[in-house]
Amino acid sequence: MVEKYLVYGATGGIGSALCRRLAGEGRALHLVARDAGRLQALASELGASWSAADVLQPDAFAQVAEDAGPTLSGLAYAIGSINLKPFERMSAADFDRDFRLNASAAALAVQAALPALRAAPARASVVLFSSVAAGRGFPMHASIGMAKAAVEGLVRALAAELAPAVRINAIAPSLTDTPLAQRIIGSPRLREAIAEAHPMGRLGTPEDAAATATFLLSSQADWITGQVLAVDGGRGAVAGK
Repeated sequence: MVEKYLVYGATGGIGSALCRRLAGEGRALHLVARDAGRLQALASELGASWSAADVLQPDAFAQVAEDAGPTLSGLAYAIGSINLKPFERMSAADFDRDFRLNASAAALAVQAALPALRAAPARASVVLFSSVAAGRGFPMHASIGMAKAAVEGLVRALAAELAPAVRINAIAPSLTDTPLAQRIIGSPRLREAIAEAHPMGRLGTPEDAAATATFLLSSQADWITGQVLAVDGGRGAVAGK
């Protein structure tokens, strides 16, 4: 039986890199994103099924779960936001949207898929995405830091509740060179400065996070649950040069 994985945010920088890795390993995929045109193109490339859905709409998750099928070996929620503003300028709508997109929707995605995850013949796995900003303070990161810290709390709570049938972990990247980040790293000078703030001397790539997510979704990580793995060039734990 071919293992099947549900990937939210499939057309994003990290999501698409993860989908290509999983497909390259022979996994069947069900892809989810908002843009139907881009999603259909990626699904055609990878031989995957797909659902165009907006995760800010609560009724989206039941339909995705139905489309994905009765059995899933894993789920990745690779959706996030980079909403950086001074705290005084953050609105109630900013806080609400960031929390829903990053944390609440991740919980609802797992909840809707849970029957299919529990039906997997071997232990299923879930990967969510946190951020270096959940564990280390940065200016103008109040909203995203709060939302991603909630993701880490969700991972630990679900790891306890869903064991041993389902493992759940998170990846906490630092700034990664994706389309979502271009308004921050579009300036060559700013890009270089941010890269140098990392002990490893560079920005993250989508493949960095995708490789770790692929490992966590696989049976090679069968004794890992409730963890947040930093894929951040050392920025969360080590002083930059």
